[in-house]
Amino acid sequence: MKLLVATGNQGKLKEINRLLADAPIEVIGLDQLIDPPEVLEDGATFTANAKKKACKMARFSGMLTLADDSGLVVAALGGEPGVNSARYAGDHGDDAANNLKLLSEMEPIADENRQAAFHCVMALAWPDGRCETCDGQVSGLIMRGERGDGGFGYDPLFMVPEYGKTMAELPLEIKNRISHRGTALRKVIPLLQELANK
Repeated sequence: MKLLVATGNQGKLKEINRLLADAPIEVIGLDQLIDPPEVLEDGATFTANAKKKACKMARFSGMLTLADDSGLVVAALGGEPGVNSARYAGDHGDDAANNLKLLSEMEPIADENRQAAFHCVMALAWPDGRCETCDGQVSGLIMRGERGDGGFGYDPLFMVPEYGKTMAELPLEIKNRISHRGTALRKVIPLLQELANK
């Protein structure tokens, strides 16, 4: 069974591929499509953005499509960067600039008030318009500087207290087990396996 994963983010694609390694599913990225449409992620919630992306790409490709929207929600910043996580500093996907902005915004925040959570909503869409969603989250703290060189996005700033490490310092197996994306995808996998076995 083929599954289109509606992302151009190679780090995200690698994570999803690894999590689906045991399923009888061939994962295809947007880079394998010819002229896929742009999807403006202008929804007010992660769910709205994930559904919009999955449904549009499923219609375009004629394939079962998985899309996600995920981001960092920081309590002390009123939930920011939230749905704007990828473009927090302006340009979409500029991890270094986003991390610098987050460090700057968090600079005056006391250590005991640096709680944050990564949120992920995954939408599985069929070409006929059906769509199901699953979500996941992982809680942590925002560091005062980057640590680790694994992962992507805000991973070097996000400390997972039970491991005493940032997401960027954790081995990939642990990160996949506890991450917001891993949790959401594990809820999607039974749906995919059921479809693959039909």
